[in-house]
Amino acid sequence: MKSYCPLLICVLLIGCAGTSPVKTELRDYQIPENWQSDANQLAPQDNWLSQFNNPILMALTEEALEKNQSLKQQAYNVEIAKQQLVQTGARLWPDLDLTVSTGRSKTTNPNNISNRNTLNLGASYEVDLWGKLSDNQQVSQLSLLVAEAQYQETKQDLVGQIVASWFNLVSANQLTILFQHRVDNAKQSLDIIESGYQQGVNKALDVYLSRNELNSEKSNLAQQKAKLLETARILEKLLGRYPSGDVVNQLSGQQLPLLTEQIPLGLPSDVVRRKPELKAAWYQVLSQNATLAYTHKQRFPSFRLTAAVSTASDELSDLLSSSSLAWSLLGGLTAPIFDAGLLKSNEEIARLRLKQQEQTYLNTLYNAFSEVENAVTNESSLYSQFQATLDAQKNALAAETLAFEQYQRGLVTYTTVLDAQDRAFSAQSSLIQIKNQLLINRANLHIALGGDFSSNNTNNQQEDSINE
Repeated sequence: MKSYCPLLICVLLIGCAGTSPVKTELRDYQIPENWQSDANQLAPQDNWLSQFNNPILMALTEEALEKNQSLKQQAYNVEIAKQQLVQTGARLWPDLDLTVSTGRSKTTNPNNISNRNTLNLGASYEVDLWGKLSDNQQVSQLSLLVAEAQYQETKQDLVGQIVASWFNLVSANQLTILFQHRVDNAKQSLDIIESGYQQGVNKALDVYLSRNELNSEKSNLAQQKAKLLETARILEKLLGRYPSGDVVNQLSGQQLPLLTEQIPLGLPSDVVRRKPELKAAWYQVLSQNATLAYTHKQRFPSFRLTAAVSTASDELSDLLSSSSLAWSLLGGLTAPIFDAGLLKSNEEIARLRLKQQEQTYLNTLYNAFSEVENAVTNESSLYSQFQATLDAQKNALAAETLAFEQYQRGLVTYTTVLDAQDRAFSAQSSLIQIKNQLLINRANLHIALGGDFSSNNTNNQQEDSINE
């Protein structure tokens, strides 16, 4: 039998050939040196939330980070991953169990009653010959990094949603004020036209048109007020509040700021290092690679040591007597011989999932670059739209005033006045909406760049030099 041991060992070592690791160059796969735009290439800015210079927005963000239910769920995922790391780490240590039992029995022939007390201390330890248990622990370590990166990603997404919801609310409030102004103007126009009609200056058709305009504007105002409350409830849900709509009480004096300065974009490689979504995707690749190593080593023999110290006595007082003490020490080797291809299939599944995760990472990578490029393009386009719409608003307001003056002098019909009013309203509402889109796009650009919203840089950078 001894002559077969070297041959057996050689076969085992051949079977223990390592699996192909993840491509180390995958993370820098076809990353461009610069962005397509000519924007500033300096490092992206942190604490970008303060650039909006809005204390209410800052306070709402802090409230959301403390109370938002989705963020709390992600935080629990991090805690669960920490406990799973403890579990896999525990497998690297011996198991120690203590068993104490006592019993009383009776026999009929001969009629005898006896007591039996036992004490057993057992230990079991699996020797990590091939690093299988270490690979399993590394899977848990990387899973924890994934959960932490996803938590940071959720935080940034939540802040982006808070910014968007707040400015949507401010925009809805400004539109409500604009609709109210339309109602007031329609009332004033109706009073003037009805007075002129009674004096025989204006036609009955003009009275009917002005009354129709007032009723339409009242309907539009009611609809806009409902949209305002709906927008408020969306924000309150993100804040973890009951959606009562009370947040509209914080809108007094709030305006949409106009941010005209460009922000530094940094380099595309900066996004890979900073953006939590990409970090999470990269850690998932490494985790799947470690899973492949673990499933591969499941096909290797396992060597386990067991030891036990036991004692038994009829009397409980004699249980710890050295005379009844017994011990044992065993070593066992377990190797899979035939499993109908089960372990090999598990390894192949892990290999395919690794390739699948690599493609998922590349897709996430290019999506991240696309988000930056699109946000930069949108900002340039929106700012050009804003300038054109601002000029259109000035002309439309002047045309509205002139049209009503000419109507009062009998130079134009009332339909011309209504057309001018519609153009003025369209320009004013478009200006509000474009300013809102500019602000939301700016927040999205900061998030796409992986910039941190806080002043103390809570999104700590994780080291990427993990065993691959």
